[in-house]
Amino acid sequence: MKIKGLRWWIISLIGIATIINYIDRSAINIMWPYIYKDFGISDADNKNALALMTSFFMIAYALGQTVFGKLMDSIGTKIGMALSIGFWSISIALHAIAKTISSFNIFRFFLGLSEAGNWPGATKSNAEWFPPKERAIAQGIFGAGASLGSVISAPIIATLYLAIGWKGTFVGIACLGMLWVIPWLIINKKTPDAHPWITKEEQDYILENKNNASDESKVFTWRELLKFKTTWSIISSRFFIDPVWWLFVTWLPTFLKEQFSFDIGQIGAFAWFPYLMAAIGGILGGYYSSGLIKKGASAANARIKAITIGCIIMLLALVVIAVILNQLNAMPVVAIGLISFILFGFQFSINNIQTLPSDFFNGKNVGVVSGMGGTAAVLGVLITTWMVPVLTKTSYISFFVLGAVLVPLAWLSLRYFSKSYLK
Repeated sequence: MKIKGLRWWIISLIGIATIINYIDRSAINIMWPYIYKDFGISDADNKNALALMTSFFMIAYALGQTVFGKLMDSIGTKIGMALSIGFWSISIALHAIAKTISSFNIFRFFLGLSEAGNWPGATKSNAEWFPPKERAIAQGIFGAGASLGSVISAPIIATLYLAIGWKGTFVGIACLGMLWVIPWLIINKKTPDAHPWITKEEQDYILENKNNASDESKVFTWRELLKFKTTWSIISSRFFIDPVWWLFVTWLPTFLKEQFSFDIGQIGAFAWFPYLMAAIGGILGGYYSSGLIKKGASAANARIKAITIGCIIMLLALVVIAVILNQLNAMPVVAIGLISFILFGFQFSINNIQTLPSDFFNGKNVGVVSGMGGTAAVLGVLITTWMVPVLTKTSYISFFVLGAVLVPLAWLSLRYFSKSYLK
């Protein structure tokens, strides 16, 4: 049996895994503003408790990015991705038996550790199945999964919560990951050079268009990789830019409740739209840089141009909402619209940043560098997570100012460390 366009089946499955990833991780953020009192948490300690749970998740996520990056390079994406999603599905199901904030923290830790594997696994699979000119499109597809996961998670979680409570919600969404493993193991039998279902035309197209990447290329140690400025361009840019996304993944439901008095039904009805715009941004960012490559631009130069456009959109929207937020109390739609542009710009940029490891490095170094970038991103998120409860005691203006500061820092660090690589 031969399947035309097998690489698109593979990346589509990874996109679905990413959707499930975000449904699972978003569940607590959506429900927490309405269930924290069940655990004896006061209104005053609400955001600190959420920050603590997020920290447990992110610390494990940082460890998992690097660990799974190395694991994907060692055992391959087929088994590595299956292990990742299997373990995180078990972890999210265990949330249903949490009785204290401490047990929630433990389960969040294991969820973060296992969910981290999705990203280095997806990046490595992208490098295996797609030539450079298509990688940003492929990255945009699974990156759009993060946005689409957030799009559908708000209405799904709100509906399940109202129907079967928070415990049933955690068990229900855990089943999604377990079901995903079945088609993944069936379809992703081998890499393109040995897959029995790949057509000869697609196999030649993938293997002949790779940019010197091969499993036989030199494998660097972590210490050796840190000597490359291109490694630091990925590490530093993700340290600064990823917290912008997580500001909204973690705090958007709380912001909407506190700023506009939204109930969970309203959050389910409105909070999905910014992530729909983010999904569109991710796909368009991939098509934009891929179009430049087809016109003759180098892969790295094309990515940087796309990243610049996304950063400009983010920065403008963040500055505008920070300036006019106090006038928006009766106009939540305007705030949601501006947040939509922020997340659109973020995904336009981030999918190109996440593709850079496969542009700068070859073979078994890709997953490791991707994991290192993910770890740096998590460290940045940990810092901003604990800043939010302090910054938002009286107003959310500083929340958006923080994002507006991070964006240019990400762009400047990326340009500085990668300038010798760019034409």
